[in-house]
Amino acid sequence: MSRPIVSAVRFTAAMELTHAIVNDLLAQLGAGDGHMYLPGDLDPQVLNDLPGGMYGAPRTLVLDGFTDPTVDESRGAALLVPFEDRAVTIRAWAYGDEWIGTGTARDTEGTERPVLVVAHRQVPELLAATSGQDEGVDWMERLIRITGWTQPAQRPDVDWPEVESRLGTALPSDYKRMVETFGAGAFDGFLALNQEPWTDLREDGLLIWAGTEHEESYCWRVDGDDPDRWPVVVRSFDGEDTPFDCQAAEFACRVLVDPHHPYSLARYFDTHWFMTYEESN
Repeated sequence: MSRPIVSAVRFTAAMELTHAIVNDLLAQLGAGDGHMYLPGDLDPQVLNDLPGGMYGAPRTLVLDGFTDPTVDESRGAALLVPFEDRAVTIRAWAYGDEWIGTGTARDTEGTERPVLVVAHRQVPELLAATSGQDEGVDWMERLIRITGWTQPAQRPDVDWPEVESRLGTALPSDYKRMVETFGAGAFDGFLALNQEPWTDLREDGLLIWAGTEHEESYCWRVDGDDPDRWPVVVRSFDGEDTPFDCQAAEFACRVLVDPHHPYSLARYFDTHWFMTYEESN
């Protein structure tokens, strides 16, 4: 669905964009597929930077008129449909069940202009969290499917022996897989994954593997010689500890899909994603 050019009256004389204006423009596009050409004197870099502050690092679909040959439906190809072969530079963000794209494209008269585009994103059906006692549950595989993760491993070459030697302890295998797979970023743009455990609470017997902007620390209770048996403990901003009889990947899955979990994100989001902090070209 094509959208009309946005009137320049909506902007200041300097054509300055803000997060609020970008959100308003996205609201104008509404749900489903849509796009709009923006005034030509708008700075495309600003248009790219603002969504980055909301959705994390983008994926580059088109650069200088050349489309990444790996782009497919799982990587935002739907964003390019309205422009046919006229896209010049398009960057994409996965946000829930939407693709959001910014950049520049030539209009039907051949003039290169800034554009904002959205498209529906197919995400896997959410998987119900099963009992932690079930045998054979690969919680990392479940986490990948829940988030619709399709990118290659972001940090496959982490030197875990060096990290573990420096920390003086082995680390849980599911956590190491999470870091290798997702890299730096946050689940639903909220639950931030530490790239190595923080030791701020070590005197309390805790290592911090993730956290939130609400000052909650997601930790392990370092209990015993087998890190794959360390239970998760949430340390709240006021110092209260809440224990959970599970490991990190299972905890993350349950937070994402279980609306009854005390730290549930399922109450706020119908679909789930991992917002990466490092741009994937």
